[in-house]
Amino acid sequence: MDDAFVDVDDLCRRAQLDARARSLLARADALRGLAGHRHRAHWEIAGVEAQLPLLEAIAPTAESRVTIPPPTARERVLEDYALFGLTLGSHPLALLRDSLKARRCRGSREVRALLHGKSVRYAGLVTMRQRPATASGVTFVTLEDEHGMVNVVVWRDLAERQRRVLREAQLLEVEGRVETDGNVQHLIAQRLGDLSSLLGGLDTRSRDFR
Repeated sequence: MDDAFVDVDDLCRRAQLDARARSLLARADALRGLAGHRHRAHWEIAGVEAQLPLLEAIAPTAESRVTIPPPTARERVLEDYALFGLTLGSHPLALLRDSLKARRCRGSREVRALLHGKSVRYAGLVTMRQRPATASGVTFVTLEDEHGMVNVVVWRDLAERQRRVLREAQLLEVEGRVETDGNVQHLIAQRLGDLSSLLGGLDTRSRDFR
């Protein structure tokens, strides 16, 4: 059995990884065990050079380790979404929670605890928009935050008045009324707001059905 990989350079040489494979592994944070974090992985793969045949038997010269700060939580989330469309790290709204609280937006756990008929303001990432042909112009929107989902109902008149916000917002703010029927809860929208600018360039995508 071969010895364990010593570092990123050792992995790239022994596995014969080309530049594209090295870049994808670094971006996906798959080299954390060897590099420590994503920023250092990018630095280390940039220093991997093809070994000339006459020099293959010569061990690479050890170099002093450059201090590279690890990525912030926000940087990790941005790169994860850019590459995969999701993240296994912090949810984007966990990073924005203080800003959302300043706007008096509740979280999904708080919304689920509200009684029927209560008014609330909520904001979440749009994961799905659906307007079935049989729903008389009603649009159903699923919003997500760091603690779960909230199902939103947008009646036709509001959808027409705020059509652009409803169609384009990635981070949607909803002022509305909680409606509960047994174990099923919906938030009936009364006003919509587009808070996508708070995402700072994060590219999230929803599934839209019409």
